[in-house]
Amino acid sequence: MPETPAEPPGLDLARLRAHLDRELPGLVQGPLRADLVEGGRSNLTYVLTDGTHGTGRWVLRRPPLGHVLATAHDMGREYRVMTALRDTDVPVPRTLLLDPGTDVLGAPWYLMEFVPGVAHRALAPIAALGEQRVHALGRRLVDTLAALHRIDPADVGLADFGRPDGYLERQLRRWSTQLANSRSRELPEVERLHALLAERRPISPAPALVHGDYRLDNVLVGDGDAITAVLDWEMSTLGDPLTDVGLLVMYTEVAGVGGGIIPSAATAPGFPKPDELVAYYAELTGRQAADLDWYVAFASFKLAVVAEGIHYRYQQGRTLGAGFERAGEMAPILARYGLSTLKEH
Repeated sequence: MPETPAEPPGLDLARLRAHLDRELPGLVQGPLRADLVEGGRSNLTYVLTDGTHGTGRWVLRRPPLGHVLATAHDMGREYRVMTALRDTDVPVPRTLLLDPGTDVLGAPWYLMEFVPGVAHRALAPIAALGEQRVHALGRRLVDTLAALHRIDPADVGLADFGRPDGYLERQLRRWSTQLANSRSRELPEVERLHALLAERRPISPAPALVHGDYRLDNVLVGDGDAITAVLDWEMSTLGDPLTDVGLLVMYTEVAGVGGGIIPSAATAPGFPKPDELVAYYAELTGRQAADLDWYVAFASFKLAVVAEGIHYRYQQGRTLGAGFERAGEMAPILARYGLSTLKEH
């Protein structure tokens, strides 16, 4: 008897295959298989194959299982922005199909092409490239972010993709609400950080397309160390571009914290220091990163809330993958880092 294809949690392969045959006839040629490649931290990502000599390969994204915060896992948003950026200088996977309903997988999902490349999280693989290549890759990361922020949203059909006015105020309110919806314990340091951020909120520069979670392990690196795709657009919008800069700096400064919960790749010898990343961004865009400490602290607050959400799902037994048992440690660690950035700890 033929081997039964594996079915990871979150997918019903029979329903999925039937839907793909209706909507994209001829796409899948053989038995549909799926492997979960990332689980629990944000949306779930699966690589699909059909056994046709290695040529049929796609990526499917859906929200996490269980407790899902409103607006935090918007499949339509990811799909729309990647579709819009297809012909720009920002590399993105080619989108194939969006299913906004729940009949097939119990949640909205979308399908995109498989893009070869490495998402660098661990130290050893990127360090093996050598300091010169690591340094060039770090600057290429800024090149790609600057290219995103230079795009006129109206030119790619995204003029209505967000409301830049009042963006920072809404972001603070949104992430505070996310925290409240994932609350299972007292977090006084996170609350203190939120209060200080609200008190010291800066005036935003001219708006731009914002990725919302821009960092080294959210891009794929291919041959010649080229960035082949920017991934994980679930928090993208029109807003303050310095939030992306602050988040990139934060991930660089706290790389490797928490026993590897925060990716350690940015600690590789040769990776540009935060000051260089910020200066290079300013050179490329003409945007000066004023009030950078606030933006870095805000990034740490966002990540603390994300960590608490993972901790909440882990307690419910609704995370997929290893390593989530330590997520609960990260919220207070990140809050203390944010407070120190604001000179308050």
